[in-house]
Amino acid sequence: MNGPFVLPAREIVRRPGDMREHALTIPVPERWGEGVVSVAAGSELALDVRLESVHEGILVSGTARTTYEGECSRCLREITQPVEVEFQELFEYPGDETPDFELQDDHVDLETLVRDAIVLSLPFQPVCRPDCPGLDPVTGEELTESPGVAQDPIDPRWAALRELTETDPAHGVGQSREES
Repeated sequence: MNGPFVLPAREIVRRPGDMREHALTIPVPERWGEGVVSVAAGSELALDVRLESVHEGILVSGTARTTYEGECSRCLREITQPVEVEFQELFEYPGDETPDFELQDDHVDLETLVRDAIVLSLPFQPVCRPDCPGLDPVTGEELTESPGVAQDPIDPRWAALRELTETDPAHGVGQSREES
């Protein structure tokens, strides 16, 4: 087994209590994510990984850091934001059962584990800033840049009620006893 995400564990296999730490910087092999934002192929991925030998296999825990790119879901500006995730998984020794992650030839392959952790942490509706007002539904301009005060469009079904509030009240209607 070889590849940038494959780490050797031969020195600690079946030695509970032994541990190894690795710090890696790897280019992302392909685009990760299918939504509005994703991690681009070739982006730098920083990994801090700890391999710990336990009775059942090798416990892998660590942190992955990279950046995602895409568009703000409100105003459609290009955004680039950092993402950091923690992960932990047991790579079990080969046996009768088929585990989710298995130690293969005394190596652990982190690619699926890291990719899944990062993709699941990507925001579903990313924003360029928390208070992004988005686009004006009528003009399509960014609300932060449109001049004047934007008025909400009036639903034609309610237009007659608006006329009632804008006209002068009839004589005596709405006045208190003290005013008459």
